Amino acid sequence: MLPAVVPADPVHDRFQQLQDEFLHQYKAIFHDKMAPRTVVIIPSLTLDREILKRVKGHFFYEERMLCLLMLLHMPRTHITYVTSVPIDPVIVDYYLHLLPGITGYHARQRITLLSCFDASPVSLTEKILARPRLIERIKSSIPSGHPAHIAFFNITDKEKELAVQLDLPLYGTDPQLNYLGSKTGSRRIFRECGILMPDGYEDVKSEAEAVHCLARLKQKNPELRKAVIKLNEGFSGEGNATFHFDDAPADAELEPWIAREMPIRLRIVAERLSYLSFFEKLEEMGGIVEAFLDGEVKSSPSVQCRINPLGEVDVVSTHDQVLDADTHQVFLGATFPAHIDYAGELGTIGKKVAYKLKEYGALGRLGVDFMSVKENGAWKHYAIEINLRKGGTTHPYLMLQFLTDGNYDAVQGRYFMHDNKQRFYFATDNLQRDCYKGLTPHDLIDIAMCNGLHYNGATEEGVVFHLISALSQYGKLGLVCIGSTAERAAAFYNKVVEVLNRECD
Repeated sequence: MLPAVVPADPVHDRFQQLQDEFLHQYKAIFHDKMAPRTVVIIPSLTLDREILKRVKGHFFYEERMLCLLMLLHMPRTHITYVTSVPIDPVIVDYYLHLLPGITGYHARQRITLLSCFDASPVSLTEKILARPRLIERIKSSIPSGHPAHIAFFNITDKEKELAVQLDLPLYGTDPQLNYLGSKTGSRRIFRECGILMPDGYEDVKSEAEAVHCLARLKQKNPELRKAVIKLNEGFSGEGNATFHFDDAPADAELEPWIAREMPIRLRIVAERLSYLSFFEKLEEMGGIVEAFLDGEVKSSPSVQCRINPLGEVDVVSTHDQVLDADTHQVFLGATFPAHIDYAGELGTIGKKVAYKLKEYGALGRLGVDFMSVKENGAWKHYAIEINLRKGGTTHPYLMLQFLTDGNYDAVQGRYFMHDNKQRFYFATDNLQRDCYKGLTPHDLIDIAMCNGLHYNGATEEGVVFHLISALSQYGKLGLVCIGSTAERAAAFYNKVVEVLNRECD
């Protein structure tokens, strides 16, 4: 029998050619700060719409990548930044004011801001694909002779298609490998690496399978109090649901008891996502069931790595994530770096994962999340998931690095500037109070300037705001609080809260 003929895929073929060209581009210019280049930034959150809409103000998350405007500190670099709706000039001015060693005038000559003028819930990438004239304007914004590439938030087949239409490479993983960053794919990678992870099961595709896996977990560990069902493509904890085993019966009755109790006991993290919708999503994208880790002393650290086009792997940063007190599933913010007791160890584990992903062909930034439990005076780190995208810890670290021109020492687990001084920060996307609603970007900048809520380039400490456009409608704001100690970083955050609360009384 003749082998089946695989149809040609011109999009994939051209994409591979562009990525091969990117390797040569990277070798030639990426470490030369004076080299001309253009970075096209398309901060599209091309994620599951039903889960995404549960995140308050998600529409304005396109502004999180404004930290990349700091690339303009390289005086021959041009930026094209595309958004769904226009960004208020006061916000752009706020970021350009932070540029070290570059005047605002010089930077403005090298930035092109483009918009779809479309506030619909469709992803930004899909909006651009539907606007061929906008695609041409993006192409025209790149100065003649400039090597260029695209920076996306996450990469799907839509981003791949847009890259080909723009005829530009992208710095990230081919979406054909996205399964590696799913909840199921993460557990498989951890198993290949021989890394500790919670007891659990992958490839769960129905309510009945979830019930069966919950029963097996409880039977293996009679002391287990709680388990988590996670959708493969969930993010920020919004695709998770927890199940409590309180008063569970003996083995023979366990599985039918779980089936009866599931609609009552299952606690879905995403607000207003119904029980029926959750399991429809599970059937559509698959998921996992795993034990919820208990412990009197535990934390939720993460490690961020980068795989460059040359195949070199670096540990970029570590964080201790701040999760919501209610479900312990939703990402609220992070402290940097992770605790000194284990930051170095986390880097070693994360690097092992990154090297394994490199073998599969992964590229760019990635994160590995953990749940760490302290037992008998020692920390045990359980790998939870891989994120093959720019996550919630990406933009705070980039901002720190741009502002201070330092680097993270993965062995010591500390961030050092050139004068050997250390820096710490607390970052969040979720400072939210209803009383903040109605504050415009202009109001926030005025309040910040009048109360000293800004980053001081002389002391290399202070506050940088993001998600500024979300403030008026949602009363929600993001910020990075940088300090010479963790305590000073926390003090900057507390001052912001104190001032905003006072201003809104």
